[in-house]
Amino acid sequence: MNRRAILPLLCGATLTLSASPSFARVGVVVGIAPPPPVVEAVPAPPAAGYVWQPGYWSWNGVQYVWVPGAYVAAPYVGAAWIPGRWIRHGDGWVWAAGHWRR
Repeated sequence: MNRRAILPLLCGATLTLSASPSFARVGVVVGIAPPPPVVEAVPAPPAAGYVWQPGYWSWNGVQYVWVPGAYVAAPYVGAAWIPGRWIRHGDGWVWAAGHWRR
């Protein structure tokens, strides 16, 4: 394949694969409200330094699917897990991912 034929393909791939800043800020907007959280029994931690990350509803493109909670090793001493949550956005819902905080 010659260079002239490859250039349009590379340009198209670059535009297709590059992230749009407006899309990255909003994420996927789901038109259906998430169900109430599932009440989970929190077991004892497996070892010192582990933090419970509660379960949450995830959107798989068709329906909400429950992702169960789990213990994870904290990335540093004193780290606190801030759980993710669904936020109302216009007529839909957007997932704000959980994160670590000092």
